[in-house]
Amino acid sequence: MNTTSILFYLFAAVLLGASFRVITAKSTVHAALFLVLAFFSASCIWMMLKAEFLSIALVLVYVGAVMVLFLFVVMMLDINTEELRQGFWTHFPMAAFVGVLIALEMALVLKGGFDLPDAPAETALALKNGNTKMLGIEVYTNYLYPLQVAAVLLLVAIISAIALTLRQRKDSRSQDPSQQVRVKKEQRLKIVKMAPTVEVPSAPPVAAEAAAPGAPGAPAAPAAGQGGKA
Repeated sequence: MNTTSILFYLFAAVLLGASFRVITAKSTVHAALFLVLAFFSASCIWMMLKAEFLSIALVLVYVGAVMVLFLFVVMMLDINTEELRQGFWTHFPMAAFVGVLIALEMALVLKGGFDLPDAPAETALALKNGNTKMLGIEVYTNYLYPLQVAAVLLLVAIISAIALTLRQRKDSRSQDPSQQVRVKKEQRLKIVKMAPTVEVPSAPPVAAEAAAPGAPGAPAAPAAGQGGKA
């Protein structure tokens, strides 16, 4: 067994282990990190198969953009996965059986493409253009219609996701573009004539109580024993 085979089995084992931990991890953040590890392992396997473009695209697109965004969303939402994971191990045997069955079917279908003795030899044009250019030529010439079908399916999936998540709530604020287009100039500004109002002046403050006896300006109190008629 050479070094290439050892590295292949090593990356394949890490890929399988990380994929299993994605669905069994209790924390959604840990599951996302295990998925990043699985993508890196798959990228290394693509690189060993001399598919440099697919390997770099897997790291840049999925690990560098999609998974980072997904990880931030998971950390901000703080989703409670305890209720979502109820009954996981109860349905795990059936799910494992379906997964193994799908893997065997894919292996039987793709077995002919991995038959190395029957693999065609690389031509001089392929060696000159490189894997990336040859992949582009194959995708946009021989596989153009399957590519368009895949694009339409992705578009339908996007529209379906938006339609399923759209909710009409009382407190939601939205605009109707059709009504905005049909609006007239007299509806944009409305001038209202109102009668002028005069503010009523406030009443003067109530006079203070009489000054205390002996205060400056206050009348003197009659002396003791004085009284009678003037």
